[in-house]
Amino acid sequence: MIEVIDLNKVFDNGFEALKSVSFTIEKGDLVCLLGPSGCGKSTILNLIAGLLTPTGGDIKFAGSSVVKTEPKDRNIGFVFQNYALYPHMTVLENIMFPLTVGNKKVSKVEAKAIAEEYMKLTNIEELSKKKPGTLSGGQQQRVAITRALVQKPDVLLLDEPLSNLDARLRLKIREEIRRLVKEVGITTIFVTHDQEEALSISDKIILLNEGVIQQNDDPQNLYLEPANLFVAQFIGNPIINVLPVTVQNGQMTHSLFEIPVTLFSDDNLKQEIQDGQYFLGVRPEDVMPVELGKGVFNRPILTVELIGRERILNFDGDKMRMKSIVSIETDLNEGDTTDFDFNYKKVFIFKENGERIH
Repeated sequence: MIEVIDLNKVFDNGFEALKSVSFTIEKGDLVCLLGPSGCGKSTILNLIAGLLTPTGGDIKFAGSSVVKTEPKDRNIGFVFQNYALYPHMTVLENIMFPLTVGNKKVSKVEAKAIAEEYMKLTNIEELSKKKPGTLSGGQQQRVAITRALVQKPDVLLLDEPLSNLDARLRLKIREEIRRLVKEVGITTIFVTHDQEEALSISDKIILLNEGVIQQNDDPQNLYLEPANLFVAQFIGNPIINVLPVTVQNGQMTHSLFEIPVTLFSDDNLKQEIQDGQYFLGVRPEDVMPVELGKGVFNRPILTVELIGRERILNFDGDKMRMKSIVSIETDLNEGDTTDFDFNYKKVFIFKENGERIH
C-alpha cells in the first residue's frame, strides 16, 4: 500500500506545485494521475520515486515512511517518457543491466535467465540482439517496461509512457500494460494527460488541477458523478455542454429556454436550488432531439459529425456551440431544424464557483 499524506511541494522559484495532497493506493492497483499540463502529476511521481524532496508531508510504503530513503533503496521501477534505453547495448543487455548492478545484483547467468523470462512475458524475445536505435517506438516502450519489471519492484511508475506513439499503437500498448501489471500483481502509478487512456486502464483515477486533487474515484464515477465543474468539463469526449442559467421563483431560465426546477430529481439534489446564478451541465448524449412542439427549445443543425455508430449534431446554443449525440440512424442533417429536450435525471447543476449541487 502507498500512502501520500498532506504532500506539499514548493520549488525554489516559489511555485507551489502541490497543495496538501493526500491519497492511498492499494497493493496491486493500477492508478492514473490525470490532469492538464502543470497540474502536479509528474511532481507526485518524482516525489514517490525520491527524485524530488517534498516541502512538507509524508510518503509511506507498507506503513513505513520513505521520504528519507534513497531512490535506489525504494524498490521502484520507473518508465520514462523517452524510454531512457542505453543505445550501445542490445535489448537483452538493457534488460539485464539493472540486475547486474547495485546491492541486489545477481550473476550474469541468472540475470540472463530472468531477463529472458520477462521478455517472453512482454513478447519481445525476437528483439533480443537488436540495438534500441533499430527499434520502433512501440518496441522501445516494451523494452523499457520489461527492464523495469525484471527488478521485481514493489511499485512501478510510468510517466506519460505512450505520448510518443501513434494513436493505434497507444491503444495496443496500454492494453498490454494493464495485462502485464495485473499478471505480475504490481502496484502501478501511471501519469497521463489523456483522459481516454486513464479511463480505459485504471482501477482508480486521481484527477488534479493546479496542485489540488479534484476527485479520486473509480473511472466510471468521474464521468457519471463529477465532483465539480472542472471534473465534468475535463472528463468526457465530446465535452459536456455547460450553460449559464438563472434560477428565480422556481424557474430556471436561459436565453433558449425556461424550465421549472421541479423537473430535476430530488434524489440527486445535494442542496436546495435557491434563487441565483448557476451552470447547467448536460452531456451531449443527454441533449435529445424530439418531435417538433415537444421540446424546450428549437435550433437549426449547423454541422453533423459521424463517429462510428453515432452522429454528433452541432448547433448554436446562443453564444456557444452545443452538441447532441444521436444514433447513426437518426434522420437529421445539416440545415434541419428540430426541437431538443434534456434527460433531466442526468443533468448536473453547479454553483458559479464550480461546486456541484445536483
